Amino acid sequence: MYTGSIESHPFVPRRGLRGGHLQTLAGNFLNRENRLPEPEERLFQVEPEVQVLCHCHWQAQRESALTLMIVHGLEGSSNSQYVIGTGTKAWARGWNVVRMNVRNCGGTEELAPTLYHSGLSGDIRGVVNTLVEQDHLHHFALAGFSMGGNQVLKCVGEWGSDAPKQLVAACGISPACDLSLSADALHRGQNRIYEWWFLVGLFKRFRKKAELFPGRFDPALLKKVHSIRDFDEYITAKYMGFTGAEDYYSKATSANVVDKIAVPTLVLHSLDDPFIVMSETTAAKLKANPNVALVETRHGGHCAFLADADGYDGRWAERQIVEFCAEQLSKRAGV
Repeated sequence: MYTGSIESHPFVPRRGLRGGHLQTLAGNFLNRENRLPEPEERLFQVEPEVQVLCHCHWQAQRESALTLMIVHGLEGSSNSQYVIGTGTKAWARGWNVVRMNVRNCGGTEELAPTLYHSGLSGDIRGVVNTLVEQDHLHHFALAGFSMGGNQVLKCVGEWGSDAPKQLVAACGISPACDLSLSADALHRGQNRIYEWWFLVGLFKRFRKKAELFPGRFDPALLKKVHSIRDFDEYITAKYMGFTGAEDYYSKATSANVVDKIAVPTLVLHSLDDPFIVMSETTAAKLKANPNVALVETRHGGHCAFLADADGYDGRWAERQIVEFCAEQLSKRAGV
């Protein structure tokens, strides 16, 4: 049973921002302070023809400092507000920060002849393995938001008891663990503005991929797409080796492996998240795993968790990531 800092500092929504939609919108559009130094831009080979771009911020003692790698959500990038906010807090702790762009994201469409999807946990493993082998890092942790949260939990679950010894902790914030349920939730009337936002980005990216790789992608297929589920049925599944959207959702979900997570892992999920739904079955698996701390809050929206600025900036989830990783690092060191 987890008995760390979250119990001491439970989430209380900022005044006037109690609803899930208000939290989600305010959390997305209110800027974070960026105190990260200029990054090292670095490409990582994760498949024979696929590279991903990471923005790396190194402390003077790179090897001995904890490295926090942060993975963004659908149609986000290494510059997403929650990535910058979490990275700034980690840097202030004296940690290295690696902001990972999921393949094709952050203006990197030319680095892969494929699309991206929610189940690409192998890309995370590829980056981590390279950093451990080439940079000789002693300790690292993973944090993922939404789609990135699903990828992180899937990665750690697939590792199971074979996770690298350097892995200290993992965190999933508003993770899209149940992809099918969340795709349907996005298509509900009150959530169509979010779905439209995602589709605009996905359409633009797919057309760019078609231009960069002539003959490989058919932009005419977009005429069939009127929802995220449609996009995954006619685009993601076709080009990423699935038989359809439901086959993709069932194979890409971290819910299949969360019971195998063997490292300390924090999962934050708000019950008023407008479009990320966590099934009772998945929640039960997380709660039954002694290595996982599932914290479900009544409020918080999607990747928001915006509290009053009381001695810090009020970005509660970002603070919990850093506090949780610090606790696990201390335990690892025997402090």
